[in-house]
Order: sequence, then structure tokens, then C-alpha cells
Amino acid sequence: MPPSLFPAIALLAALGCGASLAQDAPPKAQPALTVTTTTAQRTELTTHFSANGNIAAWQEASIGAEIGGLRIAEVLVNVGDVVRKGQVLARFATDLVQGDVAQARAALQQAEAAVAEARANAERARALAGSGAMSQQQIQQYATAEQSALASVASAKAQLGTQQLRLAHTEVRAPDAGVVSARSATVGAVVGAGTELFRMVRQGRLEWRAEVGAADLALLSPGVRALVGTAGGGQVQGKVRMLGPTVDVNTRNALVYVDLPADPRLRAGMYASGRFVLGDRQALTVPLSAVVVRDGFPSVFELQGSDHVILRRVHTGQRTGERIEVTEGLAEGAHIVQRGGTFLNDGDLVRVVQESEQNPAQTPASQAPAATKTK
Repeated sequence: MPPSLFPAIALLAALGCGASLAQDAPPKAQPALTVTTTTAQRTELTTHFSANGNIAAWQEASIGAEIGGLRIAEVLVNVGDVVRKGQVLARFATDLVQGDVAQARAALQQAEAAVAEARANAERARALAGSGAMSQQQIQQYATAEQSALASVASAKAQLGTQQLRLAHTEVRAPDAGVVSARSATVGAVVGAGTELFRMVRQGRLEWRAEVGAADLALLSPGVRALVGTAGGGQVQGKVRMLGPTVDVNTRNALVYVDLPADPRLRAGMYASGRFVLGDRQALTVPLSAVVVRDGFPSVFELQGSDHVILRRVHTGQRTGERIEVTEGLAEGAHIVQRGGTFLNDGDLVRVVQESEQNPAQTPASQAPAATKTK
């Protein structure tokens, strides 16, 4: 072989070896997922705890018949009607009572006439007391007759007052303003004295009777704010009026009475859940989307450097809106993966982008196919 060919052959051998080495070199690691990050930060949380209970009337008035043996002639209200204090709810037939009133009034007039006669006789007897025309005994008898006639007038007046009171009681009136919650009065029924005719929620006031454990009872006091859920998914704000003086020996719960505002969504007898608002505090929180469950424990992925993530097991606390409290396992200011942690593993490479770089029209369903590891 000519000596001039040796340099060319060596060059070709070197190029072939370099190409072989290039083919055998491992490929560069690719990011597992494109993620956005956020920081764990302190925010203001409202401290509260939840409870369940029933909504009931603040006070329920029982309205009954004050006289018996009479027929109900009119029923003027129905269940759900709002009534004012003193409003007529029902009327009894007054024929018999009117007759008794007329008889009592006639008896009074008769007694008053007897008084006039007895008084005149007594005055004549007293005028003749010094003349000797009438004995002292007769004079005393006339004076006694006058007193007896006066007593008869007083008795007749009392009888008339009783009958007039019975006449007034033929109208059943509301003892207070409120809402009629039950009605048993029926036109034509003859009822006895004391029979309940209506039941009424006094002043339309309702209260939430929450069942609170003995341990949480110490956190409450009159005036504490409470948020009570309604049947439609809304909330009304109430205020603790009173703490129950006893604890149930079976459930170890006590009743807490919460005054509620007038609201058409609330009804006595409803079962409601609510929470007592105890105050505000500072707490370390992260977005709810950053928390994933691994091996049954809540965890977050913390960014290490610029492109690695490590799995941090955390303890979570109170949830407020779209954020959740982290009580242990994460430092304030730590950079964590905000979304997509479900598709990551401990130690994965990631590509971090700003939130604005993501397609705002992209939905989680469309992101899911892309959130896979790159081979």
C-alpha cells in the first residue's frame, strides 16, 4: 500500500469510531410533564366548626277556647297566615251568651230597684229615730235591708260582668303577632273550654337548635355568628342566643340555640347543617389542586432546582374555597406544582411554564391525554 494512503485510512477509521460512539450514547432525559407552579403562602382563614340540628319555632303559642259548650260559627285564618296581636281568629255562636247577658242585666236592674226602695225605707227610719214612733230594732232592720240590697246589686253586677266576659270570649284572638302553624278549629264543631283551636309561631321567629359536642361547647358564647344552610343550598346568618344548660347522657351533645332571621326558605321542623364562625387567623395554605393523594396520604410535589420535583407528604387542615390549609410537612414560600401532580412521580423531570403560557381554553379533559410520561 502506498504510504500516502495511510493518513486517509486513519481519518476514516476515526470518523467511523466517532459515529459508533455517538450512536451508543444515552439519549438526553426529557421532562415528564409541563407544569405550572405556585408557592405555599400564609392567608387569612376563618376558624369555624360544623354542627347539625333542627330548625324550630322560638316559641309556639297554643290558642284554645276559653268557654265551652258553644258552636264555632266562623274560622277566619288558616295555616301559614301572618296575624297581628289581638286579631280575631275565630268566632263562636253568641245566641246563648247574649241571652245570659240580657238575663244578668235584668237581674241587675231589679237589684238596683230594690236598693232604691231599701234606701228610702232606711232614710225614713233614721229620720224617726228620735221621735219614739219607731223602735230601735225596726230602725236597725231597715238599715240591714239597705245593706243587703246593696250587696245584691254588687252580686248582679258581678254576674253581668261574667256574662259580658263570656261574650267577649266568643271571639278567639291572637295573643301575639306571629304565623299560624296549625289549625284544628272547624266550623260547626262544639268544643269544650281549653280545647286547642290554633297553634302559632310567636312573632314568626325561628331558631336553629344545633347539637354540639361537650368539647366544642367551650368555644361558643352568646353572640357568636353562625351560618346555617337552607334547603336550596343557600345560607342564612344567625347568632347564638343561648347555650343549653345540660348535656345529653347518651349522645354527649348539648343544644345551642341560634336565633335566625325571617327567611322564606326556612321552615320549622327542617333539618339543617351549619357552622359556627369563631374568628380569623393566619395559616399556611396551598391551592386545592396542588394536593394529591399518594398511599392514602395527602401530598404535594415541591420543585427542586428548576426542573425536578420531589414528593412531600403533608398534613392538611381547614379548607376555604379553592385553598386548603397545610399544618405540617411544607415550608412557607416553597414552590410546588399547582396542577398535574396526579401524573407525576417522585424525582420526575418537569418543564415549568407560566400560567399565561397555558391555553386558557384547554380543559382538564383535554389536558389529560397530554399528561403522560415521555418515553
